[in-house]
Amino acid sequence: MAIYAVGDIQGCYDSLRCLLDNVKFDPLKDTLWVAGDLVNRGPESLKTLRYIKSLDKSARVVLGNHDLHLLAVARGAQSRKRKDTFNDILDAPDVDELMDWLRHQKLMIRDKARKVVMTHAGVPHIWKIKQAKQYAKELEAVLRGNDCDAFLKAMYGNEPTTWGESLTGVERWRVITNYFTRMRFIDENGALDFDSKLGPLNAPEGYKPWYAYGRRGRTKIIFGHWAALEGNVSDPQMIAIDTGCVWGGRLTLVNLDTWQKTSCDCGFDERVAVSEA
Repeated sequence: MAIYAVGDIQGCYDSLRCLLDNVKFDPLKDTLWVAGDLVNRGPESLKTLRYIKSLDKSARVVLGNHDLHLLAVARGAQSRKRKDTFNDILDAPDVDELMDWLRHQKLMIRDKARKVVMTHAGVPHIWKIKQAKQYAKELEAVLRGNDCDAFLKAMYGNEPTTWGESLTGVERWRVITNYFTRMRFIDENGALDFDSKLGPLNAPEGYKPWYAYGRRGRTKIIFGHWAALEGNVSDPQMIAIDTGCVWGGRLTLVNLDTWQKTSCDCGFDERVAVSEA
């Protein structure tokens, strides 16, 4: 029995199946952790979403910013964007079933025995792991409950940039979302920068990559979201697995027992697709 974690699939279904075939993934005994952004930008979002859902308890999923955007569009809380490539999902006969499944997924997975957590973008240094899990559960309850649509309508935005325990309502939910799904650069006090999407050497003044502040203990953090890292982080506690498949890079999977990474090339490049559109 093995546990694998895979980075941002973003509708690159063929690359996902390439990876799973390479490691001889068996859903009857193995488990696949999915680090968010299952959909969008790639060519087969519907096929990808249906497949991950079909794995049932053999898949553990955290939501990424593209997954939340899909939910918002599907539920009428936001408009489609020009670069969105999930019309196949919106037009599917099982769209309601798929969206209900998606909004019941998690923001953070924690395996205490293995001392491993996974979120889409990471865990800010201002939160202890136990606190992060608590805030993840709080937002998960919102997505699954009656406040889901109100949150999705107010989800977009960069304010507040900094966490405060006194925050309430949609502002509180928004900043929790931004830490878990959009974070890259952060300052010492926990303020997020949303402008730079480049690599760690291009940090804005006063900011560092979120993982650069270090963390006590032996808990490893698996995360995606930041393709510009190309899967390279010097801190062994931090496991970056977004290697830019949808940008013409590779899709990467890591074995949680051996920490060995496996990759498959992606035949799709979002930049080329947009230029040809």
